[in-house]
Amino acid sequence: MGKAVLGNLNEAAPCKSKGSNSPSMAVLRIRNVHKRKYALICLCIVCLIIYKCLSLFSSTPLMGWKRSRKVGLSANSSQFTLEGEPFRILGGSVHYFRVPRAYWRDRLMKMKACGINTLTTCVPWSLHQPEKGAFNFHTQLDLEAYISLAGELGLWVILCPGPYISADIDLGGLPSWLLRDGSMRVRTTHPGFTQAVNTYFDKLIPKMVPLQFKKGGPIIAVQVENEYESFAKDQGYMLFIKEALQSRGINELLLTSHNTNTLKSGSVDGVIQSVKLQKLNQRNIQELNAVQPNSPSMVMEYWTGWYDAWGDLHHVLPPEDMVSTVRKILRRGMSVNLYMFHGGSSFGFMTGAVSDPSYRALVSSYDYDAPLSEAGEYTAKYHLLRDLFSRYNTRGDNLPDMPTLRYREAYEPAIMYQHLSLWDALSFAEGPFKSSKPINMENLPANNANGQSYGYTLYETTINSGGLLQSGDNVRDRALVFVDRRYIGLFKHQNLELAVPDGKEKRTLSFLVENCGRVHHGRDLDKQHKGLVGDILLNQIPLRDFTTYSLDMKPSFIDSLFQAPWKSLPENPSFPGFFLGRLFAYSYPSDTFVKLPGWDKGVVFINGLNLGRYWSIGPQQALYLPGPFLNSGINQVIVFEEQEGDYKVHFEDSPDLGMAAEIQ
Repeated sequence: MGKAVLGNLNEAAPCKSKGSNSPSMAVLRIRNVHKRKYALICLCIVCLIIYKCLSLFSSTPLMGWKRSRKVGLSANSSQFTLEGEPFRILGGSVHYFRVPRAYWRDRLMKMKACGINTLTTCVPWSLHQPEKGAFNFHTQLDLEAYISLAGELGLWVILCPGPYISADIDLGGLPSWLLRDGSMRVRTTHPGFTQAVNTYFDKLIPKMVPLQFKKGGPIIAVQVENEYESFAKDQGYMLFIKEALQSRGINELLLTSHNTNTLKSGSVDGVIQSVKLQKLNQRNIQELNAVQPNSPSMVMEYWTGWYDAWGDLHHVLPPEDMVSTVRKILRRGMSVNLYMFHGGSSFGFMTGAVSDPSYRALVSSYDYDAPLSEAGEYTAKYHLLRDLFSRYNTRGDNLPDMPTLRYREAYEPAIMYQHLSLWDALSFAEGPFKSSKPINMENLPANNANGQSYGYTLYETTINSGGLLQSGDNVRDRALVFVDRRYIGLFKHQNLELAVPDGKEKRTLSFLVENCGRVHHGRDLDKQHKGLVGDILLNQIPLRDFTTYSLDMKPSFIDSLFQAPWKSLPENPSFPGFFLGRLFAYSYPSDTFVKLPGWDKGVVFINGLNLGRYWSIGPQQALYLPGPFLNSGINQVIVFEEQEGDYKVHFEDSPDLGMAAEIQ
């Protein structure tokens, strides 16, 4: 526009020198004046926009305006500061690996609208490095894209890279191939473990360094490991992790997170300590102040709910109790991070387990009774928190509008019309592997000699007689037992003996063993081998000469089954088996919930994606099926059922997490 105005002025000048006073020249001069005014107005508008953007950038982590900053998140004797200004962390945990990528923006916008200023996320080593020499940071696991999106939306980020994260997932996020080393001692300075950590961090940390605050990114703090006091077998370990982060370029504020009664055992010099709790009392504050008297206080994990285990009840924390505790934390001037703000789903086989007082596997839903439900719905907790956090909005702006909720749909049931016996699917599994003694899952020569991480493993041998079969607690975690492929009973942690029918002829004895989830917490992480982990005795004699098949049920395996000899569903199909049906979704598919009344226990696959386990014992009675997992038109539904099914899969518009019990 400036060049056009100058051009017109140059053209008008000769006319004026000739003293022309014609009406056309007057009109031209008036137009030139108006154009100059318009140009000046436009220039002012552009300058104002640039100023507003720069002002906004100074207080929010917008990735489009990257610039170098000198002072990041710091801790003085009473408070945190960010770029030298007082700053209170109002955080919330949302795990990218538990939320469909298509919904990342929706969940983070809802977080922003609640008044939260900081996103916290864990990084699961087991998912990013499923095999020793293979790394995955793409699609659903594109961590860089997730953190960049948070910055774009105006959220700061606290990164928890582990290597151990807990997060209530299998082995606390450690890859199972570590356990192939018989001398392995995880979470210590054992050479085998530190070497593996260094290899992993060499891939992960360089991706995170450019996203730090001082480099113009949203990462303001990094957590060193997680609740090491629950393990605490090596005094030098935490220092190793700290140096592993810093030597690779992490230079933002470091912090640790601990349960309140074990603060001293997991600390490391030069790192801010924070606590985990669900109820705040004076003793918690005194303990934190005693070990860290000259630093601001932070609750790194305020538990908004709890996880659920199969055979238990659905845990809930009353909204009033939750907001009351958060209010107390804020009134004390403390920072807080809500674990979880939005839990999501533990798709596939990633769920963890607990062993105290006895082994219990966790359900697939990670709803957690969080402020934002598993399907991203607003809850009473959300509204109470939004009201509370709006009072702590230091900028004085109104909170963003709450994003509209997505439609949920009850689709027509999928009728199972084809069946594939487990035995007919074995030719598509990895194996067979021959061995004299049973080999645990992790040490099988499967997956490029990385062993088997998840799913089922089938062990077969031959017997010449009946009698008493004894597992000696060497079945991890649950095994269906067959003689000549006919079911005879079940082995599990509490059931260690089984009668084998008499018979003198040679018969095939089979064990279909399921890894229901490795323990995610505690001092026994080194002992989480799965499958058959020792001898099985028949009449006090160890069984020998096994043929083993790996049934980890990865997408490649499920896809390969379409070449298998499926048959029309018989009146009395054999179990275990795969059942195939179709779901029709028209136009833009919506979220729905998969319900399987009349089925017993198994796994659901939609278009080859593993939604997770179902089990009639509950509490969870429905699996969340996000709309982005569906195609417009025909969708393939495969159910792997262990023992019983009614051959119809329902799709409803509401969740069913089971009978609820308040957390005590």
